[in-house]
Amino acid sequence: MTTSDDLRQLASQSLLSHFADLCEGAVIVDALGNVVWMNDQYPGRLGISDLAATIGRPIEEVIPNSLMRQVISTGRPIMLDIMDFGDESFVVTRLPLREASGKVVGAVGFILYDDPRHLAPVVSRYQRLRADLAEAERKLADARRTKYTFSSFVGAGAGCSELKQAARRAARTSSSVLILGETGTGKELLAQAIHAASPRVNGPFVAVNIAAVPETLLEAEFFGVAAGAYTGADKRGRDGKFKLADGGTLFLDEIGDMSLALQAKLLRALQEREFEPVGSNKLLTVDVRIIAATSRDLEQMVADGQFRADLYYRLNVITLKTPPLRERPEDMGLLADYLIEQICRLQGIPLHGISTSGLNRLLQHDWPGNVRELANVLERALLMSDGDMLESADLDRVMPKVKAALVPPLAKVLGIAEVVAQAERQAILAALRSCAGNKVQAARLLGISRAALYEKIAGLGVDAEAA
Repeated sequence: MTTSDDLRQLASQSLLSHFADLCEGAVIVDALGNVVWMNDQYPGRLGISDLAATIGRPIEEVIPNSLMRQVISTGRPIMLDIMDFGDESFVVTRLPLREASGKVVGAVGFILYDDPRHLAPVVSRYQRLRADLAEAERKLADARRTKYTFSSFVGAGAGCSELKQAARRAARTSSSVLILGETGTGKELLAQAIHAASPRVNGPFVAVNIAAVPETLLEAEFFGVAAGAYTGADKRGRDGKFKLADGGTLFLDEIGDMSLALQAKLLRALQEREFEPVGSNKLLTVDVRIIAATSRDLEQMVADGQFRADLYYRLNVITLKTPPLRERPEDMGLLADYLIEQICRLQGIPLHGISTSGLNRLLQHDWPGNVRELANVLERALLMSDGDMLESADLDRVMPKVKAALVPPLAKVLGIAEVVAQAERQAILAALRSCAGNKVQAARLLGISRAALYEKIAGLGVDAEAA
């Protein structure tokens, strides 16, 4: 009966025999690097007429560029190499030969190809795989970059201008930021804008919507999972959002929905800048800036014992409040134009406008869903409209009926030009106040030239001294 050792020895002998027959050349050297055997093809490749004359000679005398002695001394194979011999180049492989105890007693070398161009398909595939990997890494990096800047936060009224100015100041620091505001007011957009204007702009921006992740999975989502941490876990492990955001910004949306137990673990990660993946005893260190957001009243939650006070103070270093849409009517015209243009481009329909009556119809609604609700209403109205201008009638079809209490008595119907003019007046006054009347700094803050600022002050009748 043939034993496993017999089979292994037979396989080794057969493998050597097959390689020697199929390859362009084969050579064996002993522990001293002297040639002990060479197949019939090799001498012809080397221009050697007498095969017997090579036996017993140092390998370098027969093949000057051979690395067989290196394989003997290190015990490590050289799986693929190009060896030059005269004007020719050979693709070769070199393997150590060991006795039963494991001691290296020699080496064997094979010529796989007599022309390196035979490797072109292998090299081409390797280069393709590297290119695919680079492309995948680029797409992943792009996915971690921000899509929005401060110019994406549309609004020129005093409240919006002051918010963006405060956010720009926050972007220059690495402190935690807490963004408060109703749903749909652009909290994530503002967070992305802060990251894009910060020194961490080249790092990743990673967002986690805490309300959208089941409580049982949040810890793994934050801190990752060690390889084989539990039955069914990925054998390679999985990085959490803290690790993915290393060197960049981690945006925690709806932070008010986090359980008290996880709040304690999050607090430790923020204070110590280190954490343990689920199922691991190894501490990982990260450099992450935290921007948190919520539509809930965290101060009241702290008072009620529903949110940890120490975590609240850790997050609440810089506080920004996004105003609801009903408190910024002066921005309605700008927002409507911006959203209509975006929707038309996305839907592939001709560019539309909005009439004065349509704009005033928007102003008669209190917008509990804020800008997100406005975008939904405008998209529905655009898809149902036959004209190139959105009229009041188009919006009536998709909006709730006007509540009498929301229509102020003797409400003045404003044209688009007047709405924009009012917004510009307020933005200029806010900039002048912020810069203590310095028009050069105010123009820089507004993103316009000094000449343009003087022109607008005169054209809009702005009382610069009153600022």
